[in-house]
Amino acid sequence: MDPHDKARGILSALLAVALLAGMTVLAGGAALRESVTVEEVSHIGAGVSYLQRRDLRMNPEHPPLVKVLAAIPLVIRGVRADYDDISWNFSEKFFPEYMGQWVFGERLLESWNNPWTLLKWARLPMLALTLLLGCALYVLAKRLGGPWGGLLCVSLFASTPAFLAFGPLVHTDMAAALFSLLALWTFAGMWREPSRKNALLFGFCLAGALLSKFTAGILFLAFLAFALSLRWRSMPGQPADKGEARLWRRSRSRATRLGILLAAVLVYVFYLVFSWHQPSIALDRLGTGPVALFFRRTLLPPVLYLRGVFWVVLTAKRPTFILGRSYPHGVWFYFPVVFALKTPLGFLLLLPLSLLTALVRKSRSAPDIPVIPSKLAVHWRVLWVGLLVFTGMCMLSPLDISIRHFSVPLVLLILLLAPVPRMLSELRPSRPTWVQLGTAATTVFAVSCLFTAVLAYPYYFPFINSLSLGSPAYTLLNDSNVDWNQSLPEVKRFAEQHRLSGVLLDHYAFSDPTAYVPQARPWNCQSPSPDDAGQWVVLSANMILDGHNCAWIMQYPNEALAGGSMYAVHLHDRIPAAGRPGGPPLPSAFRQIAGMPFDGRSLFEHVYQHPQDLPRAMEWVQANFKSMGKPQGPPPKPPWEP
Repeated sequence: MDPHDKARGILSALLAVALLAGMTVLAGGAALRESVTVEEVSHIGAGVSYLQRRDLRMNPEHPPLVKVLAAIPLVIRGVRADYDDISWNFSEKFFPEYMGQWVFGERLLESWNNPWTLLKWARLPMLALTLLLGCALYVLAKRLGGPWGGLLCVSLFASTPAFLAFGPLVHTDMAAALFSLLALWTFAGMWREPSRKNALLFGFCLAGALLSKFTAGILFLAFLAFALSLRWRSMPGQPADKGEARLWRRSRSRATRLGILLAAVLVYVFYLVFSWHQPSIALDRLGTGPVALFFRRTLLPPVLYLRGVFWVVLTAKRPTFILGRSYPHGVWFYFPVVFALKTPLGFLLLLPLSLLTALVRKSRSAPDIPVIPSKLAVHWRVLWVGLLVFTGMCMLSPLDISIRHFSVPLVLLILLLAPVPRMLSELRPSRPTWVQLGTAATTVFAVSCLFTAVLAYPYYFPFINSLSLGSPAYTLLNDSNVDWNQSLPEVKRFAEQHRLSGVLLDHYAFSDPTAYVPQARPWNCQSPSPDDAGQWVVLSANMILDGHNCAWIMQYPNEALAGGSMYAVHLHDRIPAAGRPGGPPLPSAFRQIAGMPFDGRSLFEHVYQHPQDLPRAMEWVQANFKSMGKPQGPPPKPPWEP
């Protein structure tokens, strides 16, 4: 190896380590300041129960791997859970589980343990997983584009607010991005050299993806699309003779089947181990004899996995809010718009620059000199196919709620920028001036992303770039693009600064906020009482236009909290009547979180305090969802309200 190449490799590796260390400080520091987010309530409780009880009843709509990893340090430290609680026993059946998991998770976090301690230790493995994704990006990008290509990709990854916000949290998207990336890469390696070793590596990575998120099944579409692309355009090393090409494809298809079989076995074993003590009532039709019980136990893992997929499909369609407008379903432009608004401008500007560089290089270089080494041509094709397939599926998805669901395309897009420094270097002899400008622009754009990350600290959730033209985030986006209930400590700080003994709080979650804001009193900005006049109130930014219908409240003096995730509002001494100009909406114009036909937050607030009401609450919820297609009046009251 040339001494200069070796020195560049060492320098780029050291800088990559420094960037990931900086990411640890920024992402970890932000997470330490944040309260429990919406999905963490169910994920953490479920993970603890998986390890302690070998029972997968909780949170079946997400595969168990991430939750198990998050729960490992908690179980080692002796986390307490009460399995005699009604929330556990009530959740034995499939549909009741969906309500019971939130109550169980809430009580585990805030009643049976210290929530801050649990969050700190549960998020630690997630941060490690995010850093592992950064390391994987560097290693793979270095192979595609050399040391500077690896460094460019790490700088973009470590400075993207979406990864800084979601990386340390207990949810499935970062793990899905990591294992999907590795599955695509090892799939390409297996097609280049269909050895047993490569097939096994592919199988392990595919299993990791399938155990992280059910939508990892999109990988199979990417694999199929790649295989079909070979008929349209051949790869280097692919035989031209039809007979030889058939044998060439057959050996690789055989290796692919072996890898998929291994992944299926690993997923089955994982589910079997962690459901070992779970009642098999889902298969009670098979009987209760010894043979029937054997088959009930052995068939339970695939039933649980397929039931989770069914639940994802069942709940996939939700209302969408984008650019200030609500839609009853997903829209194709949701993720392109969210990507454009929540990505640093330096990253966005690198995209046309990289395209221009590629076009200039193609026009200047001999056609037999590829930008990607021939031994990685298959990998390059697979990555591009994977990006197109995942992006297409995101745009077709009826579930449009957060940029975190765009994590896989984001990671693949970053990796595909790896060859940019190498292309610029190759153009230097023919276009030195333009190359100097291009190199300087690439460096400036990458460094600007790092500055953006530092300046946005610690409020990465509501980050939007200047393409918003100064509009608040809540007027353009919603859900975890703005607030995911992470900012409750900021509410407590505000209450203490203003010496408020009580603060009316309209937060974006189903959990009890008093564990983080002792002064909090639940409040709904759509239905203020006369006694609320003249008081300070705090509401999630998501409740202003989307989760609730409260644009009226922003006419009063207000203060953004946590970078615009929440707002503190000082109400006037007199509030106009409902339906009057400047007043709250009439009940017929109320909106609810996630488009629910009832006030889900009030429902959960009640069952947290009165878990014995879980059975009739579940019956009431099912009845309300069945009536969703009927004309709606005011939100129905729960059965325990007069």
